[in-house]
Amino acid sequence: MTDPIADIVGDYRAFAALQRERLAGRGIDIAPYPLSHLAFRVPEWDQYVHVRTLLERHALGCWENVWNGRPIALIVPAAPMLVLEDKIVPVIELIPPVHQRVYKMGLEHLGVVVGEEVDSFSSTHRPVLTGQQFQSATNQPYYILFEDFTHVKFHRRSLREEVELKGGRFDGFHHVDGWVPQRLVTATGPDPLPR
Repeated sequence: MTDPIADIVGDYRAFAALQRERLAGRGIDIAPYPLSHLAFRVPEWDQYVHVRTLLERHALGCWENVWNGRPIALIVPAAPMLVLEDKIVPVIELIPPVHQRVYKMGLEHLGVVVGEEVDSFSSTHRPVLTGQQFQSATNQPYYILFEDFTHVKFHRRSLREEVELKGGRFDGFHHVDGWVPQRLVTATGPDPLPR
């Protein structure tokens, strides 16, 4: 039986299994926690639109919103994406450029929902955590950055719940209208985005 999502983003089951093994090697067991999402990064705006279109053919809905200067799509697959024997990936986060540091293209991070104990979780695992992101007032995940520039992020709530708390909807396909790729401005002046 074919898996159209894996045909588009690659072997997400193997990616999730690798991240779980790496976490276990650092003393973190994610078995008790549900998953928030899998993130897939692309280097080009045109590729982002193409991959979003392909994924939406196998999705129930999409919420796209501008974050950090560019749209990011959260796509709800129509068929369950089962990983790690018994966990469902409820959302694919599709991320285009602009990049402000080095990122792994393709399957880039796994989001785990730790829940209200996320701060005590971070205290317990502080020696192996890389840092914390301040994405919004309510979404500030802790994360581990691995040697290959992939991540695992530990959230209080899933990305879908964060979006819905702010009025976002997954009852269809909601895209940002009229957005065009921006020029990257650096300390040495404006540079076109790499093509």
